[in-house]
Amino acid sequence: MADREGLVTGEDGKRRCFWGASAPDYIPYHDGEWGRPVADDFRLFEKICLEGFQSGLSWLTILRKRQNFREAFAGFDFNRVARFADKDIARLLADAGIVRHRGKIESTINNAKRAVEMVDKEGSLAAFVWRFEPDPASRPGRFDWETLRAMPKTPESIALSKELKKRGWSFVGPTTMYAFMQGVGVVNDHLDGCFCREAVERERKGFARPA
Repeated sequence: MADREGLVTGEDGKRRCFWGASAPDYIPYHDGEWGRPVADDFRLFEKICLEGFQSGLSWLTILRKRQNFREAFAGFDFNRVARFADKDIARLLADAGIVRHRGKIESTINNAKRAVEMVDKEGSLAAFVWRFEPDPASRPGRFDWETLRAMPKTPESIALSKELKKRGWSFVGPTTMYAFMQGVGVVNDHLDGCFCREAVERERKGFARPA
């Protein structure tokens, strides 16, 4: 049972954000990945796409299928995905290992093309994404579950969503983009008292922001 702060204590004695201990698959993701800063373009593209696939579903569903998605979408190398054609769409629609949603599949291919354009214009997807990191002074002073529930999107995620849509991306709404920002460490939303929060903050402080 989660306490009032939204934390649970695991069998290993560590206090975690409650969702990070809600299923065995979540523990390694919460402990070693969520909130850790990412600068690799393919990993960033993967996360944007998977957050889009998650729309209307649980993240746990997507997480359990992630390796299948990676195999289906060429490791989320957007240079390769941008060249996917009708035969690839047919292949993906027949792949029971992923979420077989035509709109989301076509969106991933479209977004790959937009990612190629972005690299040509901005130098990297990472350089673009990290421009939307919020000023630390604008962040809440305390991170408990009630605080996070009250902010499913932020001015920065709204701005990121708006800019991506202007550039032709799809399935990149502001709530989806905030989940993306949380996942790739643009923000640190581990709850106060979670054993990961300070570790992630140290990692973020030592992280060289892409330019």
